[in-house]
Amino acid sequence: MFEAVLTRSGGILGPIATLLGMILNGIYEFLGLFGIHNVALVIILFTFIVRGLMTPLTIKQQKFSKLSAKMNPELTAITAKYKGKKDEASMRKQQAETQAVYMKYGANPTSGCLPLLIQLPIMFALYQVIYHIPAYVHDINIWYKNIGEAILNNGNYLDIMTEFAKTSQVNIKGFSEVANGGLSLNHTIDILAKFSSDNWNELITKFPALEAIIKTNSARIIDVNSIFNTINILNRPGLSFPGIIIPFLAAGLQFIQTKQMMAANPTPIDKDNPMSASMGMMNNVMPIMSGVFCFTFPVGIGIYWIAGSLFAIIQQFVINRILAKIDIDDMIKRNVEKANKKKAKLGLDPNATMEDLAKTQTKSISSRVQAPEKTSSTANYANAVKKNYGDSNSGKSDNNYKPGSISANANLLKSRNKDNKGDK
Repeated sequence: MFEAVLTRSGGILGPIATLLGMILNGIYEFLGLFGIHNVALVIILFTFIVRGLMTPLTIKQQKFSKLSAKMNPELTAITAKYKGKKDEASMRKQQAETQAVYMKYGANPTSGCLPLLIQLPIMFALYQVIYHIPAYVHDINIWYKNIGEAILNNGNYLDIMTEFAKTSQVNIKGFSEVANGGLSLNHTIDILAKFSSDNWNELITKFPALEAIIKTNSARIIDVNSIFNTINILNRPGLSFPGIIIPFLAAGLQFIQTKQMMAANPTPIDKDNPMSASMGMMNNVMPIMSGVFCFTFPVGIGIYWIAGSLFAIIQQFVINRILAKIDIDDMIKRNVEKANKKKAKLGLDPNATMEDLAKTQTKSISSRVQAPEKTSSTANYANAVKKNYGDSNSGKSDNNYKPGSISANANLLKSRNKDNKGDK
């Protein structure tokens, strides 16, 4: 019943963690060919490789950030224009004008979020693998298994291991076999994997008959988890040297990384926008919080954060040089051409809005709702604008909009929506 490797991450992240675990184990075994058995070095290389594989997503996100810096003044102006207006007509106009800006730059509102959404589960799974190394590295798992099997064959072990679980902050409430008076091998490893150097000596005092097995295997575990034979990555860094270097290094590198990203994508903080102000504060607070958290987590987590920040700094430097060679106007031109090609495949006019695109891609719409009438020239487009609101004698402010402006596009879209509603 308990043969599955329960120390591994499960749920949605399970398959991703398993794949990353295979990479981690591969790195450990590769270094072993050269006589190198060090988990800290494995964590650093592992973080660099996984982050490196995600570089294309990072570049895509950075390109959108650069494009956003160009669009934001116009988007901010639209937001300010309709500030406090909650009526349906104003909200429709605001949405249409915002869509017109995105069309102008050939951008998709989801372009900045999609790479992040893809990276998030990978990063969470990466953290789980780092936190449960014995579950993914075969050689290390064997050493823990040797100790675990000896404990389970000892007989009276449940109360002792339950006490160790409390001191190691392992929640055993989810261990269903405890109700039957026992522990599975993998859950025993769960507890042992959180042991610091001092816990092994204490374990020997609780199981004196197992001293030889515990000493032999724990010595190997401590050795592969040591940095220069001074810091054990399973221990907390503490306030003494050299462990205290880890939290300060993690906070310092993340601070540099944050400032570097802000310099690459300068976005003025809008004091009237609570979200913008909060982001500015978070950029300053997060490095400090990382340092504080490092004091409470094992050193291995701090090594992972340090490696991640160091790679991000190097990566950002390279990406900045790449983006510096990209002309923003050329990028906008390519984006527009790409968007127009996509619309052409769907049989839409290049001036079609995102709403039109969504309607074409959604099968649930009525067959009577047609794509906007094709207008192949600027003159035809101007006539369409004039037809919808240019000759109106209603006295509304709509006919004061300049044809071809964002406001004109918004009113044209609104008019089309009304026509569609009338057809249904």
